[in-house]
Order: sequence, then C-alpha cells, then structure tokens
Amino acid sequence: MSCGEPHETDCGEVLDHLYEFLDREMPDVDRDKFEQHFKECSPCLEKYGLEQAVKKLVKRCCGHDDVPTDLRSKVMGRIDLIRSGQAVPEHDVTAFPVTPQES
Repeated sequence: MSCGEPHETDCGEVLDHLYEFLDREMPDVDRDKFEQHFKECSPCLEKYGLEQAVKKLVKRCCGHDDVPTDLRSKVMGRIDLIRSGQAVPEHDVTAFPVTPQES
C-alpha cells in the first residue's frame, strides 16, 4: 500500500512495523518518523486507525482471558513465515490441543 508519493520513511517499512508502533515497542526516534509519515500519507494513516481499532476491540473483548506464555512467539513465527513467503501448514503440530468442550 502506498499513496504514490515519496516519503522519507517508505510505506512498506511503516506497515511492516505497524504493530511495533501500536505496541510502543520501538525507539522514540523511529516513532517520530512514523508519526511524520502518518501526517503525510493518508492510506497508511487509515491502516493505522483500522489496526488501532481492532487492537482496542480485541482488548475489550478478550482482555481478561489467560493467554499461554508461548503464544506470542508462535504467532510471531507464523507472521515471519507468511512474510517470507514460505508455506504455512494448515494444522500446526505445535498448536494447542482442542479440549472436548471446544470440539
């Protein structure tokens, strides 16, 4: 996604690191670059607003559920596979087992 205009920080870089920005997991100097980019690029600003809304909705709906400690690493591993273009297995053998109540 891009607005077609040149920016100091490329749209692809912004979108690749959008969740780091949303989660405040990046250095302030990078956050400043991203904030400037959002001022200049309405498609990226729109994507940011959408992802921010989804994040708030998930937190509101699922914020009190216990999350397995290794879930983040599994999710990030899947994201890395998808970004690299590698095939992602339909059924991951490392996935959590389904309990009788869930099936």
